[in-house]
Amino acid sequence: MQYMIRALDGKNMLEKRLEVRQAHLDNLSSIRGTILCAGGLLDDNRKMKGSSLVIDFADADALKEYLDSEPYIKAGVWQDVEVYPFNMVILNGEKVK
Repeated sequence: MQYMIRALDGKNMLEKRLEVRQAHLDNLSSIRGTILCAGGLLDDNRKMKGSSLVIDFADADALKEYLDSEPYIKAGVWQDVEVYPFNMVILNGEKVK
């Protein structure tokens, strides 16, 4: 099942985000085969304000396991996280379904 995760950082979290970034990237590396796309959300000054990910998990339990292990959540960087079931239709300009 695919999910779109939109996670916004708390106020004044840029420095903390940078401190935790490598642990976040290492954690994503551990689920590398499931990530369809991931990247940072930028504010008007092009500074990081959050993240967006589309991930294909086997089930809701795998999603919960990822969220429970996410360093940005554990460190309090992401303070507003929304998760939506996602139905990918086009990937790299090609219809997938």
